[in-house]
Amino acid sequence: MQAPDGIGEVRRGDDLAAMLTERVGLEDGDVVLVTSKAVSKAEGRVVAGTREDALPGETTRVVARRGPTTIVRTHHGLTLAAAGIDTSNVAPGSVVLLPVDPDGSARAIRARLLELTGRTVAVVVTDTAGRAWREGQTDLAVGAAGLRVLEDHTGRRDGYGNELVVTAPAVADELAGAAELAQGKLGGRPFAVVRGRADLVLPTGDDGPGAAALVRPEGADLFGYGAREAVLRALVGDPGDASPFGAPSTADELATAMTELGVVPVVEGDSLVLDGELPLEAVRTLAFAHGWVVDLDDRVRLRPRPEGP
Repeated sequence: MQAPDGIGEVRRGDDLAAMLTERVGLEDGDVVLVTSKAVSKAEGRVVAGTREDALPGETTRVVARRGPTTIVRTHHGLTLAAAGIDTSNVAPGSVVLLPVDPDGSARAIRARLLELTGRTVAVVVTDTAGRAWREGQTDLAVGAAGLRVLEDHTGRRDGYGNELVVTAPAVADELAGAAELAQGKLGGRPFAVVRGRADLVLPTGDDGPGAAALVRPEGADLFGYGAREAVLRALVGDPGDASPFGAPSTADELATAMTELGVVPVVEGDSLVLDGELPLEAVRTLAFAHGWVVDLDDRVRLRPRPEGP
């Protein structure tokens, strides 16, 4: 792996591909990794103001808040602290926003590298993120072009003959993390070149699905809200908040949850019916969190939430 020195400050309009090729001789099958900050600076995504000023415009919805930290889902679908807005290595009074379209940025750099060198390479745009269950941060892919971002091992067998069912390494993220080790946070090295994984590089003209393929769609994440925020949003019960809770659960799953409230529902067709003295607000909250709605007629009846447009 190479991470060339001497790049210097990246400014709006800079040709990132030319900056790299002046220092590194590329070969077919190389994977070029570039930090999102360098891409953003070249694309003019440096704006005046504070992180707090910029955060609303970069946020689709708030996922969780803990003290001064706000974790949001961005318009890219990424879940990041402060929407990935960066205040380091930039003039005081300014912040760096993520690229508007990181996959598009990767495609443009890949095309320019082909033009300059005639080489077929892959490009990954990287950024730093925390992990829900682990301390510290690591780099991951927010944009990609010409790369198999996910290696699906489903159907393969291990050395003991066991079939692999859900093993799918996110190789774009693994490459991003490895590149950060070579680049360093304070080294002034926004590029890294990985050689030896040409099997992951797609042919010229095929940019692949991009890093967007690694983003779970809204509602498919088991942790669409932080623990406190999930309780609050379920209590409020705003239909606009329903999607992050995912698709409606099965009747059996909801019935099991209802027993925790001391309520034993009866299954009638595609609905659950409740009788007796009930903690109605608790029932509504639990139903909302499971993707169900409450109807009141002569009894309390729960039905799966209708599918939206």
